[in-house]
Amino acid sequence: MPAAQLPLCFVLMPFGKKPTVGGTVVDFDAIYRGLIAPAIEQAGLDPLRADEEMTGGIIHKPMFERLILCEYAVADLTTANANVFYELGLRHAVRPASTVTLYAEDTGQLPFDVAPLRAIPYRLGPDGIPVDTAVIREALTERLREARHGATDSPVFQLVEGFPDIQRLKTDVFRERVAYSESLKQRLAAARNEGVEAVRGVENQLGALADVESGVVIDLFLSYRAVKAWEDMIALVPKMAPPLAATVLVQEQLGLALNRAGRGDEAERVLLDLITRRGPSSETYGILGRVYKDRWERALKDGDTLLARGQLNQAIEAYLKGFETDWRDAYPGVNAVTLMELRESPDPRRERLLPVVAYAVERRIAAGKPDYWDHATRLELAVLAKDEDAAQAALADALAAIREPWEPETTARNLRLIREARLRRGESPSWTEEIERVLGRRT
Repeated sequence: MPAAQLPLCFVLMPFGKKPTVGGTVVDFDAIYRGLIAPAIEQAGLDPLRADEEMTGGIIHKPMFERLILCEYAVADLTTANANVFYELGLRHAVRPASTVTLYAEDTGQLPFDVAPLRAIPYRLGPDGIPVDTAVIREALTERLREARHGATDSPVFQLVEGFPDIQRLKTDVFRERVAYSESLKQRLAAARNEGVEAVRGVENQLGALADVESGVVIDLFLSYRAVKAWEDMIALVPKMAPPLAATVLVQEQLGLALNRAGRGDEAERVLLDLITRRGPSSETYGILGRVYKDRWERALKDGDTLLARGQLNQAIEAYLKGFETDWRDAYPGVNAVTLMELRESPDPRRERLLPVVAYAVERRIAAGKPDYWDHATRLELAVLAKDEDAAQAALADALAAIREPWEPETTARNLRLIREARLRRGESPSWTEEIERVLGRRT
């Protein structure tokens, strides 16, 4: 029989060390660990701080859910942090009770609008860490225990007669709490191994996706990518909550899916619109470069060499813009130098660019946690440099890092293009063909 879950208490506060107007540096992490979290636990509640479970940069929907639906909340108003006050205002607008406030009294007065709140004061030492923590912990614990009796503490509900009661809203969507999505993550991981129908089965069980937590929707979206279900990816975007559908990540991956589904013109429009609205990025230009690269290959296949030449130039320039946007991202850089190698007369710029791309990928690998694309980039650079030993070493690392079957397919395709271009120039790099076969077997 699983243990009963404790009521959640969401903590609204800054993170890390922040200066006050008077010059005092406040250590908010120490305040949370040494004061707030122990007091919440002593009150029989489960503390939850935003940075403990927000991932991937997509935080708006889960943040709102936690602010609105957590049974209890504690807000530290020290430094009058704008984000904390926004969150407190939202909390007071939807929850009549169970929100407790505190602040460091030696960092300045509370703003006028929140001065009437029954906030618990505490004092800081010279190191920005609270003193007399045992006394303050007890006061905060007692206030939280009082809050469990339901006394109204929201000024909105205190002063505006008949203000709506949050209990009429559905709260069952939220209660999965911090570990809410672990079972879904496991199901999606298993579904990716089983194929597209299994992933569709998970989607069908989720209900209206606009009401589902953003991280789950993104996991589902990328699960369709993993099984190369491009039309399913495309169809998923209109089902998302509009703010999530409009994010850079979703729009970039929509462009990728449209192109893989043979809808390159639509992909180009999505990506160019994204660049216009949100500015250039290495990822957006990298995917756009792939759109132009596919057009180049189709023109070659159709025998339209003049059109193919122009589209090859277009692809190279897109990849170059991506690499110039962020020199740390080697992906568009290696694609640019590879396509430069494929010209009838190899582009001399590749000689200057190759060491820059190589340095970028080596720094990423040295920084820790390299992914498949880092090792694949190293492999492609070794092939371009005609270094068989380095290519074999990079191949081994790349094979061990494969996450999705389309990844080695993409690398094998690039290596084939390099080999065929060199064969047309009379070169005979036969050893690269075996690398292509090895990658092909892993697709």
